[in-house]
Amino acid sequence: MRSISHLLFVVFLFSHTVFSQTKSPLLTQDAKAQQTWVDSVYQQMTLDEKIGQLFMVQAFSNKGEAHEKMIINQVKNLHIGGIIFSTGDPKSQAVFNNKLQATAKLPLLIGMDAEWGLSMRLKETYAFPWNMTLGAIEDNTLVKLTGRHIGEHCKRLGVHFNFAPVVDINTNPKNPIIGNRSFGEDRNNVTTKALAFMQGMQSAGVLANAKHFPGHGDTETDSHKTLPSISFSEKRIDSVELYPYKRLIKEGLASVMVAHLNVPSLEPRDGYPSSISHNIVTNILKNRLGFEGLIFTDALGMKGASNFSSPGDVDLAAFLAGNDVLLMSEDVGKAVEKIKEALNQKTISEERLAYSVKKILMAKYKVGLNHFKPVELEHLNEDLNRLEDDLLSEELFENAITVVKNKADLLPLRQLETKSVAYVPMGDESGSDFLKELQKYTKVHEIKSDNLDDLITKLSGYNTVIIGFHRSNDTPWKSYKFTDKELVWLYEIARTNRVILDIFVKPYALLDLSTIENIESIVVSYQNSRIAQEKSAQLIFGSVGAKGHLPVSVGNGLNVGTGIEYNDILNLSYGLPERVGMSSEKLEKIDSLAQYAIDNKMTPGIQVLVARKGKVIYNKNFGNHTYAADSKTVAFDDIYDVASLTKILGTLPLIMELVEKGVITLDTKLSKLLPEYEDSNKANITIKQMLSHYARLKPWIPFYYATLDPDTKRPSPKYYSTKFSKGFTVKVANELYMRTDYKDSIQGIIKDTELLNRLKYRYSDLPYYILKKYLESYYDKGLDELVQDHFYQSLGANYTTYNPSIKFSSKKIIPTEVDDYYRYQEVHGFVHDMGAAMEGGVGGHAGIFSNANDVAKIMQMYLQKGFYGGKRYFKPETIDKFNTCYYCDDDNRRGIGFDKPQLGDEGPTCGCISMTSFGHSGFTGTYAWADPEEEIVYVFLANRTYPKADQNLLLRANIRTDIQRFIYEAIED
Repeated sequence: MRSISHLLFVVFLFSHTVFSQTKSPLLTQDAKAQQTWVDSVYQQMTLDEKIGQLFMVQAFSNKGEAHEKMIINQVKNLHIGGIIFSTGDPKSQAVFNNKLQATAKLPLLIGMDAEWGLSMRLKETYAFPWNMTLGAIEDNTLVKLTGRHIGEHCKRLGVHFNFAPVVDINTNPKNPIIGNRSFGEDRNNVTTKALAFMQGMQSAGVLANAKHFPGHGDTETDSHKTLPSISFSEKRIDSVELYPYKRLIKEGLASVMVAHLNVPSLEPRDGYPSSISHNIVTNILKNRLGFEGLIFTDALGMKGASNFSSPGDVDLAAFLAGNDVLLMSEDVGKAVEKIKEALNQKTISEERLAYSVKKILMAKYKVGLNHFKPVELEHLNEDLNRLEDDLLSEELFENAITVVKNKADLLPLRQLETKSVAYVPMGDESGSDFLKELQKYTKVHEIKSDNLDDLITKLSGYNTVIIGFHRSNDTPWKSYKFTDKELVWLYEIARTNRVILDIFVKPYALLDLSTIENIESIVVSYQNSRIAQEKSAQLIFGSVGAKGHLPVSVGNGLNVGTGIEYNDILNLSYGLPERVGMSSEKLEKIDSLAQYAIDNKMTPGIQVLVARKGKVIYNKNFGNHTYAADSKTVAFDDIYDVASLTKILGTLPLIMELVEKGVITLDTKLSKLLPEYEDSNKANITIKQMLSHYARLKPWIPFYYATLDPDTKRPSPKYYSTKFSKGFTVKVANELYMRTDYKDSIQGIIKDTELLNRLKYRYSDLPYYILKKYLESYYDKGLDELVQDHFYQSLGANYTTYNPSIKFSSKKIIPTEVDDYYRYQEVHGFVHDMGAAMEGGVGGHAGIFSNANDVAKIMQMYLQKGFYGGKRYFKPETIDKFNTCYYCDDDNRRGIGFDKPQLGDEGPTCGCISMTSFGHSGFTGTYAWADPEEEIVYVFLANRTYPKADQNLLLRANIRTDIQRFIYEAIED
């Protein structure tokens, strides 16, 4: 945390013109100290030392000892004033930098090209989005923060000058060298973005550099290879290309880099580079625009300059033109001699030399080189790859990704029960992160083929096709275009399918499209980074809103500024804990506790998910499917038997729906639900009483026990067969089928069983057997079909199902037990609960399999008062009605179906959670809880019953509730 005094100093420092040469009687104390230091140092310098200050030499931290010795010799013998570091890694650069600074008589001014962060040059450092991506963002405070973060990284590495921001206005899509490095084609947008970036970076104490003067945005050649031409009139250049410079100069711009360009309207000599044009550098930049900061040449080894003159000559010409710092000279020794000769011949005056050298010294003072400290090596990599950088990048992409076409409001995707979605990858880079994120929302199949006809055939079964166009994200200069083959395939897919095209390259790729008529929706995601892919998938499903606007025009009527906005539709999104006031570090305690449970064989595997304020912030898997040596590790899309969570994930929402419709009420009696109960001892029990576990119902009946052979204790042939047949249709396990009519016997047993002697809270599964029969009778449809039709399909809960072996590979289903008392086999793909198994795997109290992500969707829907993914499932008052403890005064904590926090010292939660919270737990080790006050959803899935269910070490060790406590301890807001 920086001190207030430091921040005030930074604010002061950059609220003034950074390199003002005018002495004023109103100079502040610090400005006086600066001038005194500069004058004192200058007076002690030899001529060679003064001339040496004009040069900034390129150095690498990955070129070995010979290169290091060469640069050290230049520092010693040629007294160079600065270093521009290039490729390498941060630690090597810091070590090399410290060596050079120790060698230099006067501390060196260190510069770097770090336009999108140090990663532009250094491996193992952070890459922020490119300028074109930032150009799509409406909120310029985020761009300012980007500049600030990059500045902090530079400062940490001992870099004083960052040659950024690029202020070129990229009006030519064919520009080979600027492109993604530009904020766009609109002068106002480029200017406001560049200003914000500059202010952010300079607030971190690192000096900015606007480039490439007078404007490199409308060229079709690369000045690294040749001399590009700018053919516009002086009036046009003044109104467009120079526009950003005027604004930034007024706001305290530290420096400008002059490009190697042929600009006939500003420099009449044919083929004369702007970098050595006195008219461009001195008359226009210094005099007309009033710029008093440092002026750098672009690299003098670039062909745009080096083709013009021999080494040394071009350096002298650049200095005569008005530049202060000669960047990356091809031969510093020759250049020094040329400048010294010009001084002797009076071509250059002592005053002219002093003017530039003193400006360089002032820059050194401003970045603290009057009190130089070496770069600290400890924790360097960690400081250059911070959590706060990831947090900012998430926000940047959420604000940048742009929807440019959206026919019939296809986006965000809603009514998922009507969507069958395919993903088709294009390009030559991976879109795996995009696909994985898409699959968190609904069932999405990746479809590939080497044959177009075959691909079209495969896609005929889908009504929505997402095409992701992925190319390299390594640098802004990588290829971004569609191939001719890809364009043909794109048009053909769009002709036969409803298409969402998402391009993970710069927007100019869309210029290759001759028509977009048949493409329903187009999304520009700008880059192919992991964060861009994840956030784009979230935008498609509406868990983040669409906010970006095109920074450039891309044809087909998609002009600069195009951007279709929409709000999020309250789907779960995914991001970092700090985005919602939680601590990543504190949440890591969950890892150790979950691993402790695995190591101590409390359960073979675990899935844990935590969401807050609609954002999943923790979603990890631990352990394996079983304890076998070759067992699969637990994955995101593995599904668990959630046991009694079935009550609130399946039966309860269907009952809530009927109560809301007025079909039944909480006071409806059993005799009204099912006529056969009219003459039973349960006739007057109400839904409220049953679902509050306050109805004197027995907690559990071992139905299976009566079907075992009394001698062998194995399934009796009277009730079971190893083969499916007309009378044996209820599959309870592999090669084990129960008599069809025994399901009716179960209902009869429940109806006729005695009630408990005393009315008190007693948890019971029996209400859910009864309600299952009622629901299936009312709808004339199975409970497994009902939950899919009413909830799971529209929620995108595609990993949630009864009888999972019908839909999923056994490799994705977690086993629950090695049964040695009923089915006598490993229970794998079949419900663990014996009663639910005897109902064909579809119980009102048990039978659902799911993963943590899907369970969280349902819990989030409850938390959001019945709304999720753009659809209202329940009215808020319905949720409140069921999330109420009606018998708390009778020492019964339960709501209607939902479990609630304990009323005393012991109970189902950590005791640190609000009384408005609700959830449930399951016998297999599962747990799901939601807290409206803190907006937290917590899901814990396990198979603690494997291989044996009799020892519940997980419960005894309080693993689930201790994790819940860690979650609440991680709240920081």
